[in-house]
Amino acid sequence: MTLAINFDDITQAAARIQGVANRTPVLTSRTANELAGAELFFKCENYQRMGAFKFRGAYNALAQFSAEQKKRGVCAFSSGNHAQGIALAAKILGMPAAIVMPLDSPEVKMAATRGYGAEVITYDRYKEDRIAIGNKLADERGMTLIPPYDHAHVMAGQGTAALELLQEVGHLDTLLVCLGGGGLISGCAVAAKHLNPKIRVIGVEPEAGNDAQQSKRSGKIVKIDTPKTIADGAQTQFVGNLTFPVIQELVDDIVTVSDAQLIEAMRFAASRMKIVIEPTGGLAMAAAMQGVVDVKGQRVGIIVSGGNIDIAQFAKFMA
Repeated sequence: MTLAINFDDITQAAARIQGVANRTPVLTSRTANELAGAELFFKCENYQRMGAFKFRGAYNALAQFSAEQKKRGVCAFSSGNHAQGIALAAKILGMPAAIVMPLDSPEVKMAATRGYGAEVITYDRYKEDRIAIGNKLADERGMTLIPPYDHAHVMAGQGTAALELLQEVGHLDTLLVCLGGGGLISGCAVAAKHLNPKIRVIGVEPEAGNDAQQSKRSGKIVKIDTPKTIADGAQTQFVGNLTFPVIQELVDDIVTVSDAQLIEAMRFAASRMKIVIEPTGGLAMAAAMQGVVDVKGQRVGIIVSGGNIDIAQFAKFMA
């Protein structure tokens, strides 16, 4: 089967976003290494523009719009980070943006999306279908719909995170990536496996939302109810039609972590590494540091996907 993206798509995306997206830092922690019994390299996408990796895919997609598409604008649906990524990319490229967001999205994410100039349309994530709302909006306004993960340009953009990590630190035995709809892990898996076919790529989901794990094991896309988890960026109900074949072919395993383990990862990041990460951003870190994945004696890449969390909520988790 021909996959939706290849390594060339990712290198082209890297050239497209260069000088616009941040080349985020890779942090290390001696204490984290001791706890995991491994050498860990944290790719900190919480330092990306708008606070998460989503800007990579959003800008890569919008930068390829025709003049007519730019004039009519973009619409998207998102729990928060893709919303901000699309809103900021649209602002930079001078086009209108309308974003469909859940009523219970973190206020910090909703405010930032509006702050970048996008119109926000809210819906009830437990009762309404965001895809239907997004498609209707696109039809009515003649806008181009860019989904949060199931889009080749988005996937290729997200893969630049792993490309940069591997360019910086060299050989890795394992790469751990958080998993919601599969856009980040599919792009990262294509980049990582091209550069090192023997690397182990492992996806990490919240325990309550293990649809990708079920899908990989059953060989078909499994749909679940919206999971109740603090990892709002991974509250997806199913993986994408484009991302799933990549996950099937290139992702070695998918594991889950609990909300309690996510809070532990967030606390460690704040207290020992002096960084603020959102719950979804702690999925890969939690899996490595709390023994969910055996990484002993290995060089391990960890994608810290974002840091967009309401400060009051963050304070509760830290208490």
